[in-house]
Amino acid sequence: MKYLIPLVLMFALLGCRSESEDVSGGEDDTAAQTATESGAEMDSAEAPEDSLDTPADRSAQRLDQALEAQPEEVKARYDARHPRETLEFFGIEPGMTVVEGLPGGGWYTRILLPYLGSDGQLIGANYALDVWPHFPFGSEDFIEQMRQWPETFPEEAEDWCEEDCASVSTFNLGSLPAELAGTADVVVYIRLLHNLARFQNAGVDDYLDQALADAYAVLKPGGTFGVVQHEARDDMPDDWADGSAGYLKKSFVVERAEAAGFELVDESDINSNPNDRPSIDEVVWRLPPSLNVPDDAENAQALRDQYEAIGESNRMTLKFRKSGD
Repeated sequence: MKYLIPLVLMFALLGCRSESEDVSGGEDDTAAQTATESGAEMDSAEAPEDSLDTPADRSAQRLDQALEAQPEEVKARYDARHPRETLEFFGIEPGMTVVEGLPGGGWYTRILLPYLGSDGQLIGANYALDVWPHFPFGSEDFIEQMRQWPETFPEEAEDWCEEDCASVSTFNLGSLPAELAGTADVVVYIRLLHNLARFQNAGVDDYLDQALADAYAVLKPGGTFGVVQHEARDDMPDDWADGSAGYLKKSFVVERAEAAGFELVDESDINSNPNDRPSIDEVVWRLPPSLNVPDDAENAQALRDQYEAIGESNRMTLKFRKSGD
């Protein structure tokens, strides 16, 4: 029987990046740069800006600085979530306008704000309000918090970046403001599609298709749509891989994105984990950081140790493009 998802794990379910959803030490990714005429090496985070020859060098330095500035609880997940490789794969650069789906507790937001810089813009896109009652934690108090989220999230984000930060705005999926259409360079949906697919597949509403339509509409022609999603193996039953266990098949994600008008242009294994091989009785939230194992389960601690050893979930990383016309 699938493990139930308790209230205390709601942030892991939703995608807090804390998935909002979701502890080994992060590694120092700072690249060494030749920064002086004498050829002495120094960390790129310390190199004077005029020593960086190309825009790519300056972008890499800025990402180094954004990653290094994060609190330890964020850095602790770098080895599992590969933020440098993921942002670079999606082609995100300083000064861009980026839509982040379901930013939640701000795991990626904290990195994006200083990386995009004051010339950039971060647009948070939360679930539609009528999604929340379908979750077990969707109490009236919680829904009221989500009703206020478009105002409270930008206020909260002010504490995550001190200077030279991207501006922050918001909208709810399914209700894209007309003035935002065609304004974004990149849209990223990181570990959020499973819940939308789950409810759509259950016949509640077309939440998944709405979210994909918004991603397409908000992008500039030629813009990038990046997806990171818990990936189900092809040999798993479709009724298990419907999002309710947290996993989706890559073929399903590609089919729905192409139906929305996107073209798949690349994919990467940077967020894959071949050790994650769930049975039909297991869900993604059994793995870290959730480790959702009932305390009264037989051999509960042994199970937690087993799941901790597996690591975070196996994830597809897909890059789609909006047509350029």
